[in-house]
Amino acid sequence: MNFSLKNHRKQIKTLPMKKLLFSLGAIVLLVLFTNFTFTSLLKEDATKTSLQTRQFYQLKTYTLANEEQVQMTDSYLREAFLPALKKLNIGPVGVFKPIPVATDTLHKILVLVPFASLTQMQVLEDALQQDETYLNAGKAYIHAAHDQPAYQRMGSVILQAFKNMPVLKAPMFETPRNQRVYELRSYESPSENYYKNKVEMFNEGGEVQLFDRLQFNAVFYGEVISGPKMPNLMYLTTFSDQESRDAHWKAFGDSPEWKTMSSLPKYQNNVSHADITFLYPTDYSEY
Repeated sequence: MNFSLKNHRKQIKTLPMKKLLFSLGAIVLLVLFTNFTFTSLLKEDATKTSLQTRQFYQLKTYTLANEEQVQMTDSYLREAFLPALKKLNIGPVGVFKPIPVATDTLHKILVLVPFASLTQMQVLEDALQQDETYLNAGKAYIHAAHDQPAYQRMGSVILQAFKNMPVLKAPMFETPRNQRVYELRSYESPSENYYKNKVEMFNEGGEVQLFDRLQFNAVFYGEVISGPKMPNLMYLTTFSDQESRDAHWKAFGDSPEWKTMSSLPKYQNNVSHADITFLYPTDYSEY
């Protein structure tokens, strides 16, 4: 054993300098290649958005217990997370808060991130950990103490875009952000079969087309592929203010297309529960 070790050390010492340098260079190149792979993969996927058929979305919901947590998470998203994603060509990213109601006891922040592929979503965290600017800007959030966390809990829903609207579309409004109404709807179905029927109603049935005709400014329509409530779909429509929102939905309910579509026997009973959340964009949201 000692003889083998001694011979091994002797072999290392007698290696030509060129081979040593080559070996060290290979190691350095491997490290650089690994770092490059994450960022290049993210950026490459992002540039393919217009070529692929359907985007994927991650909808993150932060539940916050107090104003300190709100400020810490806001700061992290504004100063670290969104700038880091922008460098990776991921976006536009929407950040929203619920329109307050008297019964609210907790704060929430919702973050909508579009991805060109599930691979891009999967490698994002590794890429962020290699971004020193991100790590420095977000250190208060990232290294928050166990007894002073940045949030109470975080939930995540993964969606795939509808085929009739495969890519997220950011709305454009001139009204102040706190006056805008962004309406997030979640439609649960009693079974997978009824769920597929509701998705068909949006696509082949013409519901997406009707929303487009009435200018609902939809940001996305998505099928939930992972989340706490399934089977269900979600979509986000946007309006300049509450008055505009109410007028648009009245026009929708009064439209001949909806009256015909909703009365068809094949589209009955395909929604068992609906949740509606009214939101407004934060001052640092990208739309």
